[in-house]
Amino acid sequence: MLEYNVTARRIDSHGSEASTKEARLVLDTDIAGRVDAFNPAELLLASLAACILKGTERVIPMLSFDLRGIEVSLHGIRQDAPPKMIRIEYEIIVDTDESDQRLALLHRNLQKFGTIYNTLAEASELVGTIARKGT
Repeated sequence: MLEYNVTARRIDSHGSEASTKEARLVLDTDIAGRVDAFNPAELLLASLAACILKGTERVIPMLSFDLRGIEVSLHGIRQDAPPKMIRIEYEIIVDTDESDQRLALLHRNLQKFGTIYNTLAEASELVGTIARKGT
């Protein structure tokens, strides 16, 4: 089993800070919002994007997958009562010359072996696509 530790603290009424290892992240905890930090919903989406990107780094050597670059775009839909993320949509754009079948194989691996992906898929509708850059 792997374990993770993060601590967070309130700085003032405009923001907070989370830290782990030697990294720090400014959090948007201001009721009015702020443009220079991620709010909790955006952090959730960023966590999924990081999971997909890290998963890519893990599986491309195993699949001998030729990759020049990858981008992930996400869109979350939140309901108000009770407040929760009800749907997360993502699009993975891969810069590669690999075949459509190999792209689909990469996508299946990212879905199957992603810790955050699998956690969110249990709690919310999670739908996404993978495509080649420029198509």
